[in-house]
Amino acid sequence: MLDIKNTVLTVIDIQGNLAHAMHDKESLFKGLKQLIKGFTALEIPIILTEQNPKGLGQTLPEIMELLPDVKAIPKMSFNCCDDEEYMEALKSYGKKKVLIAGIESHICVYQTAAALLEMVYEVEIVTDVVASRFPENKKLALKKMGRMGIEMTGVEMALFELLKTAEHEKFREIVKIIK
Repeated sequence: MLDIKNTVLTVIDIQGNLAHAMHDKESLFKGLKQLIKGFTALEIPIILTEQNPKGLGQTLPEIMELLPDVKAIPKMSFNCCDDEEYMEALKSYGKKKVLIAGIESHICVYQTAAALLEMVYEVEIVTDVVASRFPENKKLALKKMGRMGIEMTGVEMALFELLKTAEHEKFREIVKIIK
């Protein structure tokens, strides 16, 4: 089960033209905004990465505006765990559960999830907020990650699992976010 005290979110490479090339990008962007707003409301740490920002551009402005206190970590490797700054950020939070959102499902998301699993982190993919340019690649990645033992969740499922009860002080705020 997800727990507020032991969870961190990694948002991978929601940048420029690449983000706009994703299959079903409107749903991706809507869900990402909901997830980020929910995690912010619950005060759960968020790590943001950017793949080759000089070549692919910066994180989309509509995503960055939701993360005013988060500095994007630039990287060149597809696997976030190969980046020292990412690993330092992750370790600094002292959490064992990593939720992953971002692009592309079959490249950076997959490689990062696999590496985190090898490092004995508990990994969950937020399936409605990961994407690839072609739906077949997303489907392939989710299937392969599932076979590896990586858990799957969705935006609403994760947020309500973190709340645990309708009596949680942030319940009404989360309900407004997902509506």
